[in-house]
Amino acid sequence: MKVKSKTVVILALPGVQLLDVAGPLDVFAEANAQAGRAAYRLFVAAGDPGPIRSSSGVQLMPDRVIDRDFNESIDTLLVAGCPNAAEAPADGVVVEWLRRRAPAARRFGSVCSGAFYLAAAGLLHGRRVTTHWAVADVLAEKFPSVIVDHDAIHVADGRLRTAAGVTAGLDLALSLVEEDIGREIAMRIASQLVMFFKRPGGQMQFSRKGEAVPAGRSALQELQRWIAANPALDHSVASLAKRMGLSSRHFARLFRSEVGITPATWVEEVRVNAARRLLEFGREAPKQVAIQCGFADVDTLRRAFARHVGVTPAEYRKRFTRAVA
Repeated sequence: MKVKSKTVVILALPGVQLLDVAGPLDVFAEANAQAGRAAYRLFVAAGDPGPIRSSSGVQLMPDRVIDRDFNESIDTLLVAGCPNAAEAPADGVVVEWLRRRAPAARRFGSVCSGAFYLAAAGLLHGRRVTTHWAVADVLAEKFPSVIVDHDAIHVADGRLRTAAGVTAGLDLALSLVEEDIGREIAMRIASQLVMFFKRPGGQMQFSRKGEAVPAGRSALQELQRWIAANPALDHSVASLAKRMGLSSRHFARLFRSEVGITPATWVEEVRVNAARRLLEFGREAPKQVAIQCGFADVDTLRRAFARHVGVTPAEYRKRFTRAVA
């Protein structure tokens, strides 16, 4: 009995990031090659006729235009992301089409900031999703009913599938292939495309959003720059308050009010960032890294690193170390 091909549609809008489209398509195309049959029929859909100019300037020619020549049923519908999706108002025609077609598909979802279009269509209410770490907070603030996982590479919530950013679209597509035609073929695809079958860790390890940036009045910013330059010193609330000439209670209240987090959290972020730089560029053992960055011991460093980065210092060094002359 012949198995019917599954129709996969990737919606690409003006300014789309090419890899959000090409990455998943290559995974599905490789699935066809590895399965020895047309397991998937692949289409790129656009909101308007004509080529789609991507964020890199390269133009992409769509196979279909929504609401004009796309009448066949859709098995899997994915919305690709655009670098400006968080700020640009969603096209009304696109939003209305998504409201109609996404619920009718067996699966639907997004890659990177494509989640903003699904949210604008009201399709993410009360759902757990992920998106690129750089816009995860914006998605959560703009659509408070959406449950945003800031660390996940990709998330499954019922028929909904969302991927973090850019290359995470490959991870998502590979997981869909595994669901559809099995682990063995998915593993062969990962081998052929030289990608992780299951990527270790989450996207926090790639994020630079947690880097502590001086904020608040000038005296507080001066203090924060001094902390960043001297992460190994005593930065208890009492010692920082004394340096500012304030009581501990007043200082703690002022810092939280103007910076948005507690002094202890800010100091820990500074120390973790300092540790990241040492692990990327240096050769110091974790014990020395802990001392130089102000952590009481290597276990304290490990716990703080896991909280902020999502992996251990040893794992981080393995993946992100840079050659030192």
